[in-house]
Amino acid sequence: MCKVLELQRSTYYFISKMIDSEDKDKELRVLIKEIFIQSRNNYGTRKIKVELKKKGYIVSRRRIGRIMKEIGLVSNYTVSQYKVHKTTCNEDKISNELNREFTQEVPLNIITSDLTYVRVGAKWNYICFILDLFNREVIGYSVGEKKDAELVKLSFMKTNYNLEKINLFHTDRGNEFKNKIIDELLEVFSIKRSLSLKGCPYDNAVSESTFKILKLEFVNNHKFETIEELELLLSDYVNWYNNIRIHGSLNYMSPKEYKEKYSS
Repeated sequence: MCKVLELQRSTYYFISKMIDSEDKDKELRVLIKEIFIQSRNNYGTRKIKVELKKKGYIVSRRRIGRIMKEIGLVSNYTVSQYKVHKTTCNEDKISNELNREFTQEVPLNIITSDLTYVRVGAKWNYICFILDLFNREVIGYSVGEKKDAELVKLSFMKTNYNLEKINLFHTDRGNEFKNKIIDELLEVFSIKRSLSLKGCPYDNAVSESTFKILKLEFVNNHKFETIEELELLLSDYVNWYNNIRIHGSLNYMSPKEYKEKYSS
């Protein structure tokens, strides 16, 4: 037949093999998708390979991965997760002056701070909050690409309150809170320092709790493409959080209402 059609035998075998491969891929697509759905979108190439072997198909993980990519199957375990970056601990011999006295009767007497991560486009960015323990108000916040002291300093710079009224600044021992500029800023305004015990998140529980609320109410409900978009939406959220959102710890009042009612 090849002689009649003036076709080289090598060409015939190549095309024949390619057609068989395409037919096999169609069959594998159906099986791989079925296995993936039954796994509740959890299986990756390794486990799918095992399941295919049980059905009598010997397929490489590379081929499975190619087919999964073609039909848009992404395992829950391959979705980008935040990787904790180990940083040096602040070893300053500063005690826990706050000592978990989270209920304060005077505005701006004690403030706390912390940072958390948020996905922006294809990168991780960070949010810093400064909270007034008196009414849980976010008095300063900032957004940046790096988890460092500059982000903390920016939160102070965006505070609309008189920093001279602040007596104590409490944080965990993250090294982002140790910086010459921050130290000088605290010294200028006579603000004392307080650090949580090493490895004890409960010493900074209010900030930890606030960021949990931030993730549930704000971060998880948006997809941020740019840092400008994050800043704009965060500004709107902070305004709502401070002026409208009621807090169980404040007798179901907003920070603004609580301050108006109880500050002297």
